[in-house]
Amino acid sequence: MPRIARQGGCSDHTVRTVVHAFNTQGVAGLQRGSSRPHPTRARLGGEGAERLQALLHQSPRTCGHPPSLWTLELAAAVRFAHGRTPQRVSRAAIRTALRRLEVSGQRAQHWITRPDPA
Repeated sequence: MPRIARQGGCSDHTVRTVVHAFNTQGVAGLQRGSSRPHPTRARLGGEGAERLQALLHQSPRTCGHPPSLWTLELAAAVRFAHGRTPQRVSRAAIRTALRRLEVSGQRAQHWITRPDPA
């Protein structure tokens, strides 16, 4: 791929992206698309952002994950695994949704759990 990138005057990443588009979409994947970024609001709209906030108020352990602290990556993975988003969203999309809700990741809460319920 580096050789193709040099001949085409582009990066290795661009070549991999084009090859992947061709493998998944055929010739239609080679058509030039919009370079405009896809809005995160479409993936995590108002209701989706509120459900994200409700999820983050639970311990990750209730979703079957061992860490007691949410990360943006873990939140994206859990939302996708539970069918809350049709495709896995990026950490930036989760961060943007939290900003719209005026929630800061700096206020992360550690969930302390004890083996003895009493």
